[in-house]
Amino acid sequence: MELWGLLVSSFLAATVLPLASEVPLALIVRRHGEVLMPVAVATLGNFLGACTTYGLARVAAAKLVPDSLNRPPRALRLFERYGAPALLLSWVPIVGDAIVALAGASRVPLVAFSAWTIVGKAARYAAVAWIVLHV
Repeated sequence: MELWGLLVSSFLAATVLPLASEVPLALIVRRHGEVLMPVAVATLGNFLGACTTYGLARVAAAKLVPDSLNRPPRALRLFERYGAPALLLSWVPIVGDAIVALAGASRVPLVAFSAWTIVGKAARYAAVAWIVLHV
């Protein structure tokens, strides 16, 4: 049951809701001394939440941004400058949501989006779990 709560909290934390999923992760890791399953569950939930933002931004950009624009908006140009590797920072509060939305609006391929986002989010959760067990 704890892992379902972690999945839900990490999903919601990846949306624009001001929630933190590190606390439930830390409590589960501290209580059970296990890292792999809680980190995997938190990563999955957070990734699925990011996929929601990515998908909504992709659809919105296709419907709302006219094709007649000579230049894409400044934020899109900035994201395109750094590309998909910027998604390694998708876990950063507030900024991460914007990066994910820009990836969707820029039509980053789903495979590239997934790879960079999962690596960034998993690394963050692994670091939190390590700190909980070793500090």
